[in-house]
Formats: sequence, structure tokens, C-alpha cells
Amino acid sequence: MARKCEVCGKGPQIGNQVTIRGKKKYLGGVGTKITGITRRTFKPNLQRVNVVTAAGAHKSQLVCTQCIRSGGVRKIVRVAPFKVPQQTAKV
Repeated sequence: MARKCEVCGKGPQIGNQVTIRGKKKYLGGVGTKITGITRRTFKPNLQRVNVVTAAGAHKSQLVCTQCIRSGGVRKIVRVAPFKVPQQTAKV
């Protein structure tokens, strides 16, 4: 199974890691130089989350954090949230 989000399909992307040395000119140096470029992978921040599917079943999925924050999945509520009892108004 690939390491990709099961909601949006986000997976690893390939890019460059750029190594720079030197002091910037505005800080009093002679400028920065690129001393090396190597390939690297940018991996999505995947979390294993217990979610409720559309059919109502409980399932464990690998989901990226952006989908969790944006409401792309509905997490399982294990314990019902505490509710403050309503007070009746006295007249």
C-alpha cells in the first residue's frame, strides 16, 4: 500500500534540497552561493485516524492533516461530550 492520503490522494513529491553557504550582502557579506543540489522527497503528514465512513461503519484510515483539519473525515466519538445541564429561568 502506498503512503498516500485515502481522502484526497496526496502522496510523496520529489524536489531539490539546495545547500547554501556564505553571508548575505545586506548583512555585510559577499553574497550566498549554492554549493550543492540533491534530490529529496517531500512526504505528506499522514496520521492513522479512526473514522466513520459514509455507510456508518468504523474504519482506520491514513489521512493527511489538512483533510483532518478541513473536515474531510468524521472521527469516531468514543466518549460522548460533557453537557452542561440547562437551568430553568425563575420569574
